[in-house]
Amino acid sequence: MYTPSNFAINDLHDLQQQILDTRLAMLVTHGEQGLQASHLPLLLRPDQGPNGTLYGHFARANPQWKALQDGAQALVIFAGAEAYVSPGFYPSKAEHGKVVPTWNYVAVHAYGTAEVFTDADRLRDLVSALTDRHEAGRNNPWKVADAPAEYIDAMLKAIVGFALPIERLEGKRKLSQNRSPADIAGVREGLAASPDVHDQALAHLMR
Repeated sequence: MYTPSNFAINDLHDLQQQILDTRLAMLVTHGEQGLQASHLPLLLRPDQGPNGTLYGHFARANPQWKALQDGAQALVIFAGAEAYVSPGFYPSKAEHGKVVPTWNYVAVHAYGTAEVFTDADRLRDLVSALTDRHEAGRNNPWKVADAPAEYIDAMLKAIVGFALPIERLEGKRKLSQNRSPADIAGVREGLAASPDVHDQALAHLMR
């Protein structure tokens, strides 16, 4: 990922927090079938390894897991808030007009080589942890144990799990740091005034 130094996220806690905040990641591999990508909810164990370890699962019918089994390196993309930045947000537009549109965003890329597993107990632990994470906060959270055991057993046979120790992390937080304080304030105010929730989320990060 192209990351000028003033946009780089270097703090491990901040990098891991973006991973935790991203509900659906994109896992990209290159193997015998070429480039493949899947959108997956992932579980981060931040204390496993120097950068943490990611856990997830594929549908067994999805051939991408075979690339991981064959040792292909994976790129996992965690996309955060993003927003279009209009030149009209910049006070400097009125001064000299030398402004163009851009895009502000936050993203983290994780790289590693995964271990694939099909052990039923390990898969059950994984899907239970993922479920508990995403059901948290609901009035009546659903649990894996709520479904009939034989049904869950059958469903586990239809998936393939993986553990991906993160070998390298890259993070980018592009929030107009390369602009003047007045232009930064103009972008923040312009996005905050937008009715679009994505724009508002990005404006919040610029505070």
